[in-house]
Amino acid sequence: MSSERLYGLIGHPLSHSFSKKYFTEKFEKEDILNCSYELFDLETIDELKLILKQNQNLQGFNITIPYKQKIFPFLDDIEDNARKIGAVNVVKIVGSVLKGYNSDYYGFRSSLEKWVGNKPLTGALILGTGGASKAIKCALEDLNIPVQYVSRNAGENNITYTDLKADNSILNSNNLIVNCTPLGTFPNTDACPDIPYENLTESHFLYDLVYNPEQTTFMKKGLANSAKVKNGYDMLVLQAEKSWEIWNG
Repeated sequence: MSSERLYGLIGHPLSHSFSKKYFTEKFEKEDILNCSYELFDLETIDELKLILKQNQNLQGFNITIPYKQKIFPFLDDIEDNARKIGAVNVVKIVGSVLKGYNSDYYGFRSSLEKWVGNKPLTGALILGTGGASKAIKCALEDLNIPVQYVSRNAGENNITYTDLKADNSILNSNNLIVNCTPLGTFPNTDACPDIPYENLTESHFLYDLVYNPEQTTFMKKGLANSAKVKNGYDMLVLQAEKSWEIWNG
């Protein structure tokens, strides 16, 4: 068995991953020896069994789209906050025991509080209902900010983009908009969520979980209408550092 400690990322597709570059540079910069970080691009979550079998030195891994909820049956234990959120993006392995955590919550909440400061947030629209959106919703609710999901299809807990465009009062009463969809991610940089950008004001905050490109079309359209904008880079750094703390805590 290798003495090297292995960490990694599971998801699909992983062609433009932040994590491998970030952790590889961290290991070099901080002189962390005998550690490596690999990408495991899984077409289905069932391929995880083989990854675990073939990599006995795997100490933990991050999870991205589309497996933040599909990972649950593979876990032996789930940390309380991750259970409450309903999504896991960090797994720690001790022996043969897999325990799930959520560092997206910490990354988003910390970066949001630092960015917005003491400016009032009247309500939040979360664009998309995938795994990442669950941590965002939980963080906002813990900050006592009312939350509304926006999705392509109508559902019990969400409105549609059509509803949003038909009713100006929704945008007026929610001055934080968080893009939790992959729309606008490199290489499809022209794409963006279909919201009424022309109704944005200088009191609106647009937070895009996408970090590549640095300025997405969602952000550019926000800026063109006087809104304040932020990409997902800080959140990624904070959640990555939290992952490292979980694995080595």
